[in-house]
Amino acid sequence: MVSDDSRKVTIATIARMAGVSVPTVSRVVNGRSDVSAQTRERVEELLARHGYRRRPPSMRASSGLIDLVFNDLDSPWAVEIIRGVEDVAHAAGIGTVVSAIHRRTSAAKQWLDNLRTRSTEGVIFVTSTLEPPLQAELRRLNIPVVIVDPAGVPPQEAPTIGATNWAGSLRATEYLLGLGHRRIGFIAGLPQLMCSRARLDGYRTALESAGVPVDDRLIYPGNFYHEAGFAGGSHLLRLSEPPTAIFASSDQMALGVYEAVRRRGLRVPDDISVVGFDDLPEVRWCSPPLTTVRQPLAEMGLLAARTVLRLAHGERIESPRIELATELVVRDSAARAG
Repeated sequence: MVSDDSRKVTIATIARMAGVSVPTVSRVVNGRSDVSAQTRERVEELLARHGYRRRPPSMRASSGLIDLVFNDLDSPWAVEIIRGVEDVAHAAGIGTVVSAIHRRTSAAKQWLDNLRTRSTEGVIFVTSTLEPPLQAELRRLNIPVVIVDPAGVPPQEAPTIGATNWAGSLRATEYLLGLGHRRIGFIAGLPQLMCSRARLDGYRTALESAGVPVDDRLIYPGNFYHEAGFAGGSHLLRLSEPPTAIFASSDQMALGVYEAVRRRGLRVPDDISVVGFDDLPEVRWCSPPLTTVRQPLAEMGLLAARTVLRLAHGERIESPRIELATELVVRDSAARAG
């Protein structure tokens, strides 16, 4: 006999009891093989105990999606992350749903409403802060979460994927110091992002280690976009003692600096050296090709997708906090001081 209460048990209920994601239970229900034997046994025991009745095939919800959520999509680095996620999703035979919430509560709420209507393997958030209500709802739905470049302190249970921002910034500043530059301007990223703060700290550390005083007048607040680089470059070049080099903490801002230099009738690197951060595909084609810190964006997306699928399959993650190595790529935009 199966009681009325037993008939009402849902996949989400079984997932909570088993401590796995909803897609994992869905895979067990649909007889798929990509679930560990231990997890399958635990889920099937709960399904039997609570009398869960499998729906006919025509009624089963489709599975096989990764949700990839950005604050904004108007940046070339977002395309690189999408490329990495898509490589993994394509190999796994699943789709990718890309969303932008524009840092608005209403947009985040609409995205969450849409999420409830589809069966997703897991969610990858990029440069995001997970507010407590959103964390609680994703936890209730048993949907795995991975965060790329978190803003603020991430939830303890959510794995994070980042890059060695501090080390990359340190290396770029040391490179300019090695070329004889002592007045090095810095255009920062969004202050709420951990990667921005790490890049600023790396710049400061390199100067202090070389015995060069940090001049706060040479630090300009930016936001990673071209306009901030142009504004920052214009401001720094107007100083009574302008810098001999500018380190912009994104490639887009470095290209904005290029335009500020051009408008003042100056040239890179003859009159001022410029270094960026990201190594976006287009910077090797600008004039002169940009010296920059390579951030492995596609690899970060790839690893985030692999991690979220492992979580969806009920696997344990050995290293919840991963930073991929950055690398200084030397081209033609920096020269010796003087």
